[in-house]
Amino acid sequence: MYKALYRKYRPQTFDQVWGQEHITTVLKNQILHGSIGHAYLFSGTRGTGKTSTAKIFARAVNCLNLVDGNPCNECEICKGIMDETIMDVIEMDAASNNSVEDVRELREKVKYPPSNCKYKVYIIDEVHMLSKGAFNALLKTLEEPPEHLIFILATTEVEKLPQTILSRCQRFDFKRITVNDIVSNMKKICSDMNVSVDESVLHLIARNCDGAMRDALSLLEQCISFEEGHISMEDALEILGITNYDLIFQLVDNIKYKELDKALNLINEIIQDGKDINQFIKDLIYHFRNLMIIKTSVHPSTIIEMEPEIIEMYKKQAQDISLSFILEALNIFNDSENKAKWSTQPRIILEMAVIRLIKMEGEKDIYERVKDLEDIIANGSIPVNHKPKEEKKEKPYKTEKIKINAQDKPADKVDKTEKSQRDDGNELNIDIIKERWDNVLKFIKEKKIVIHALLIEGSPISYENGILSIEYKQGYGIHREAISKDDNKNFVEKILSEYFNKEIKVRFVMEGENLLEINKEEKEDILKPIIDFFGKDLIEVEKKNKEEE
Repeated sequence: MYKALYRKYRPQTFDQVWGQEHITTVLKNQILHGSIGHAYLFSGTRGTGKTSTAKIFARAVNCLNLVDGNPCNECEICKGIMDETIMDVIEMDAASNNSVEDVRELREKVKYPPSNCKYKVYIIDEVHMLSKGAFNALLKTLEEPPEHLIFILATTEVEKLPQTILSRCQRFDFKRITVNDIVSNMKKICSDMNVSVDESVLHLIARNCDGAMRDALSLLEQCISFEEGHISMEDALEILGITNYDLIFQLVDNIKYKELDKALNLINEIIQDGKDINQFIKDLIYHFRNLMIIKTSVHPSTIIEMEPEIIEMYKKQAQDISLSFILEALNIFNDSENKAKWSTQPRIILEMAVIRLIKMEGEKDIYERVKDLEDIIANGSIPVNHKPKEEKKEKPYKTEKIKINAQDKPADKVDKTEKSQRDDGNELNIDIIKERWDNVLKFIKEKKIVIHALLIEGSPISYENGILSIEYKQGYGIHREAISKDDNKNFVEKILSEYFNKEIKVRFVMEGENLLEINKEEKEDILKPIIDFFGKDLIEVEKKNKEEE
C-alpha cells in the first residue's frame, strides 16, 4: 500500500527529529537517567514533530535495547508498538473524544497495568479540544497517576488549556523548523528516491510551508508526481500556484513608480495564468516584510532565509522606498488578505489595495517630511551639497505714499486719513499677494528655513481688514498645526509686515472651512471680555457707515 512521503519518512528516533534538539536532548537524558515524568505537554504549530516525538518517546521508555536514549526499533516491544499489535500505547484524538464520558472511560482504563510494556502511554492529540468538564475529569488522574502511566498531551493552541492542566505537565514548545533544515531533509529524500530537483525549488517549497516539515513533504510529493524526471522552478510555480519572484518585484516597482496601468495589467496577467489570488496576496505581504527587514536590520541575511542574489534584489528595490510606505503597504495587504478570504471577488480586493498604495505614494510622504523638519530643527541647519546660484533679491513691496496739502486739512486729519487708507487695504489686495507669494516664500526661506517648509504647503486665499487667510489642503493638517503655534505665527506676521511695509495679521485655515464662520467666531472672541464685564443686555454693537467716518 502506498504511503505519503510524510508518513514514509516520519522520524523513528530522536536524532531524526529536525530542528527540535532542545527537546530531544532533554527527553533522551530523562530516559537514560530514569527520571521520567508522568505527564508531558507538547505544544507548537502543525507539522513540527509533536506526534512523531511522542511516539518515539513511547517506544523509548519501553525499549529493551536503548541506543544512547533512542529506541532500537528492533526489539519485540518496539516492533509491536510500531505495527500496533501491542495495546499499551494508545493514541487518542481529543477532537472526536472530547466529552466527560470519554474521559471517565479513560480513567477506568488507566487503572489497569500494561500487559507487555513497562509503561502504559496515552498520547492525546489536539488536547485543547476537550470540553471544560472533560478537563476537570482529567485533573485528578493527572495529579495522582498510577506509577505505570504516562500522559503525553499534544496541542497547537496551548493558550486554550486551563492553568490547572498546564501546572501538572512538563511543557515542551516545538519551534518552527528552519528553511535550511527543511531543505536538507528534502535533499536527503530526493536523493533516496533518485529524483532530480533544482535547489531553488526546495527553497521555494520550504519558504511556503511556514516551518512545517509535513507541509513541505506534501508539496514536494505534488512536484514529484507532476514530473518524474527533473523538477524545475517553472514546474514548481505552476504546481504550487506560487507567483514568480520576477513578477512580484515587477509589481512592486510599478507601485513604486506610480505605474497604475501597468500594475493592473500585470495583476490581470497573473490571474489569467491561474494563480491563486489569496496566495498572491500572501506573497506580496511576505515581499514587503522582507523589504521592511532590509530597511531596518543591520544583517538582514540572517533573518531573510533566501539565496544571496535574491537578497541583493531586495536591497536594490528598497533603496528608494521609504519605511513608512512599506509599513503602510503591509497594513493594507494584511487587511486585504482578511477581506479576500471571505469575498466572492478577491480580485477586486487586490486591485483596490494596489490602487490605494499607488495613490498614496503619489502624494509626498508626510511622515518623511516631518522627519526632515525634525532633523533640521535638531541640527540647526541643513546640509548643502553646493552653493546655490545667487538669485536676484526683490525689494520689499512698499505702499505708495499719498501727499496731502497741509494748508487744506489739519495735521491730525492727515494722520487719520493715511491710517484709514492703510487699514482699508486699498494699496494691498489678495491679487498682489498671490502675484508676489513665491517671492515672499523666498524672502522667508532666507530668514528661517523651517518656517518656509511649513508655509510652502499653504496658499493665500483672502485678504480683508489687514488679515491674510492662508489655506492648507486636506492631509496637511500637521503643517497647519505647527505653523499656528504662537512663535511661528508671530514670525510669519512680522516677516509679511516687513515685506509689504504694512501691518498684516495671518489666519491659517484648512480647505473647506467657512471663513465667514471663522470671522464670526473671532469677533465673538473680541467682544467676550466686554460682554462679561458689562452684561449682554447692556451691550449694543453698532456698525458705522464709511460716510459717517
